[in-house]
Amino acid sequence: MPPELPLPRVGTGVDVHRLTEQRPLWVAGLYWPDEPRGLDGHSDADVVCHAVCDALLAAAGLGDLGTNVGTSDPRWAGASGTDLLAEIARRVAAAGFAVGNASVQLVGSVPRLGARRAEAEELLTRVVGAPVSLSATTTDGLGLTGRGDGLAAIATALVVPVGSVEV
Repeated sequence: MPPELPLPRVGTGVDVHRLTEQRPLWVAGLYWPDEPRGLDGHSDADVVCHAVCDALLAAAGLGDLGTNVGTSDPRWAGASGTDLLAEIARRVAAAGFAVGNASVQLVGSVPRLGARRAEAEELLTRVVGAPVSLSATTTDGLGLTGRGDGLAAIATALVVPVGSVEV
């Protein structure tokens, strides 16, 4: 009888932040200089990076972003989303998982992602060390994203146990 192959694991992550004056907008690891408002949070509040972090952590069974690099830890104050994502990818690997891929959807009316989608996907893929696809949608004027009060992101990630990790 052939040995059992480790089963892949899937995780979901969601992040939401309020748009506010006096902050630069960072989304999907990119700075958006033409946007007059940025996201409010302990770090740069990059909803795309944060949602991918939560999806990776959930898939690996490692909790969530808040329990791993929470607001009570001053080391992460003002951290970039890509720094957080690199740290989470490192922790997922240390726990015995290889990232298969991640997919994330930005929900909101800003920024206009289309012209920079490939740039963002390349950056996120490089940081995670596995393919990351990015899409965007609006909510047709409904809710906090539709009113322009904030942005949200929803991500899914696939990880595969490597080595002697139990499934």
